Amino acid sequence: RENSSENILSSANRLLLHEGRLTLAESTRLLDIYLFLFNDFLLITKIKRNKKKYGGSDTSLIPVCPSLTPELQSFIREGGFCTVLDQPIPLDRLILKNIEPV
Repeated sequence: RENSSENILSSANRLLLHEGRLTLAESTRLLDIYLFLFNDFLLITKIKRNKKKYGGSDTSLIPVCPSLTPELQSFIREGGFCTVLDQPIPLDRLILKNIEPV
């Protein structure tokens, strides 16, 4: 979608360092999320699955950006999508801590 916040995410100097799927433990539930770690901020998106199937049976014809990981390409072809969960977190304000697995 085109909107004014689109300019915030586009930068010629921005690099995607890592991306991947995680499970976020909220107070009463688990949430599937997909993280995008850029050189200047962390973007957290919520994974959503489209309940409707596309008209054709061959979903391999759905155009997907080739720079995405194969996992994310496959997820999009299956009708899934990601929505931004919250504002991007600048890396200079991010604190990481190691925790023991639950």
